[in-house]
Amino acid sequence: MTVQRYIHVFAGLFVMVSLALGVEGSPVFVSKWALAFTAFVGANLFQYGWTNFCPMGILLKKLGVPESKSCCGK
Repeated sequence: MTVQRYIHVFAGLFVMVSLALGVEGSPVFVSKWALAFTAFVGANLFQYGWTNFCPMGILLKKLGVPESKSCCGK
């Protein structure tokens, strides 16, 4: 997998986990404040779209994860 795919996987996972922890009807509900993490992930994705700066991307590159050769994975 590439850096971009890992970013998408982790962002999706974090949103799903924070929703599970923050929605009252969930069997693993902890607190409504867990939804703040969903907002944080969304804001981080938004700023990444504008600035192309992603701390997770930098960390993954340092760990040796390859970058995508082209847009859309083709």
